[in-house]
Amino acid sequence: MTTPRTLYLFCSAAPPVFDVARVVEEAQADGWDVCLGLTPTAARWLAGSLDGLAVLTGHPVRSQYKLPGDPDVWPPADVILFAPATFNTVNSWALGLTSNFVVGVVAEGVGKGTPVVTMPCVNAAYVRHPQFEQSVATLRGAGVTVLYGEGGFVPHAPGGQRPEAYPWRLALNAVSMPGTP
Repeated sequence: MTTPRTLYLFCSAAPPVFDVARVVEEAQADGWDVCLGLTPTAARWLAGSLDGLAVLTGHPVRSQYKLPGDPDVWPPADVILFAPATFNTVNSWALGLTSNFVVGVVAEGVGKGTPVVTMPCVNAAYVRHPQFEQSVATLRGAGVTVLYGEGGFVPHAPGGQRPEAYPWRLALNAVSMPGTP
């Protein structure tokens, strides 16, 4: 019997986060042991589902840093997938602003050499801000696979998002082969 590889699935507060239970199940069907981490706002959005998600994954759902001296409750990650990643998350991560747990883990993961894949979920108005493209370039330059633009997430018009159209399968396929654009 082989031990499944560990996937850290991190999510920001964007509408596709409401599909996370299905995504966890798909990742598990792909052979992953999934640990779910959420930004604080995403955790608030999913507050009524957190216990069920912990049962589904077999691990506590985390959205806060642990206290110094507390044991790690997750196995080490083989790969990290951060999706959906909001405008705030992408920019905070690229700038090294690690005030929330999941951004801190992915920032450290890059430094540790852990394969990291991210797929934004932003509207076309946000991507016109000059920092966003700089942040995407910074993350790519650090070795992060960013599924954005042609062959990845394509921004939608403000208010025009269809959460069911978010390309989760593309993201799950990418973690099976990190380093692919």
